[in-house]
Amino acid sequence: MSTLQTQVSLREAFLYWLKLGFISFGGPAGQLTMMHQELVEKRRWLSEQRFLHALNYTMLLPGPEAQQLATYIGWLLHGKHGAFIAGGLFILPSFFILSLLAWLYLAHGDVALLQGVLYGIKPAVTAIVLFAAWRLAKKTLHSPALMLLALLALVAIAGFDLPFPLIILTAALTGWILLKWFPAQLNAPSTQHLTTAHAANATQTAAVINDDSASPAAQRFSWRKLIIAVATGVVFWLVAIGLLTAVYGWHSTQTQLAWFFTKAALLTFGGAYAVLPYVYQAAVEQYQWLTALQMIDGLALGESTPGPLIMVVTFVGFVAGWSQQLFGPDSLVQAGFIAAAIVTFFTFLPSFLFIIAGAPLVEASRQQAAFTGPLMAITAAVVGVIVNLALFFGYHVLWPEGFSARFDMTASVLGLLAGLALFKFKQSILRVLAAAAIAGMLLSLL
Repeated sequence: MSTLQTQVSLREAFLYWLKLGFISFGGPAGQLTMMHQELVEKRRWLSEQRFLHALNYTMLLPGPEAQQLATYIGWLLHGKHGAFIAGGLFILPSFFILSLLAWLYLAHGDVALLQGVLYGIKPAVTAIVLFAAWRLAKKTLHSPALMLLALLALVAIAGFDLPFPLIILTAALTGWILLKWFPAQLNAPSTQHLTTAHAANATQTAAVINDDSASPAAQRFSWRKLIIAVATGVVFWLVAIGLLTAVYGWHSTQTQLAWFFTKAALLTFGGAYAVLPYVYQAAVEQYQWLTALQMIDGLALGESTPGPLIMVVTFVGFVAGWSQQLFGPDSLVQAGFIAAAIVTFFTFLPSFLFIIAGAPLVEASRQQAAFTGPLMAITAAVVGVIVNLALFFGYHVLWPEGFSARFDMTASVLGLLAGLALFKFKQSILRVLAAAAIAGMLLSLL
């Protein structure tokens, strides 16, 4: 039996977060699974309950839950330094990879081979989104009330186009009502009656940060720390957007990118799968920074690269800077890179603020049942939103020119095969994407 380590060094954590930044494929579902397997099951840096409590909080927040969860765990392990290291390394490799891919896409996107790769990946992405919803549903929807909540969330966003913040608030209120009057609907399957074998295995759940581990003094909640953290974040944002306005003007593409993606980071909930329809609506239809086809291609590239899926906004920014020729027709690469950096910075700045400011309060609420009901209900509602995103992508992949035009039978077969590989044959997301890319490449050659 391996000996449980008593603490995690900053160097050890740095190396793990750096590795995760390069191997975190598969979108939120894959990344959450990777972190759980490595940090809870293998390394035992924190317990199951501490992991799930942090996950529920990040599900509640607007923005990318996988990156925020990494930031939160980094904060648990090493305070603010750990938070910035974990959160930063989670996105930096993806930023440079996606910027490079965006340049290749724009400069050489007419190459048939590249078009074939993207054609093969896009149906697989739709299957992956459905698979993400299914995995989350298995862990979350363990009562009729939570199943109904997920269904109603799907109907609300797909059928009535209700804003996601309203769905989240309604789910939170429903969770509070269930906790107060129907608490059995929020109880996970009982784990109190363990068999002897299970009881023996339970000793393996001991962790560096366990269920009953007390928070260090520097991580304990106080109103003074909360106010300072929020004020620092707001000042940082004001200085950044103020500089863009002073240099380029308020109505410039640079400043409007910063302003829109600040709103996207603050006003959209449920992680990347819930954010993307909002980004699509604004970036494609309102600002016309890129086309619908480019948005879908960006998502395919985002699913195929490490890092949080919301890093597709880096692609959006690069294409926007390139297409708007921010610095003239002779500086397209520079324009794309600067725009991508602006978008990435303003998308993730609130995520760091939410963790640095909110984590101490969340840790103080671990023993308060009043918080658990709304968090569980919100997670259930997110399942419905993810299914809606799968339908959204499926429509654009299978009917690329609209319902009145041709149904893409080849894409449907590729999507079905990707679904079978994920659901029935338990293949990894990375392997499915690789197979889909090869299939698309062969089709382009034929």
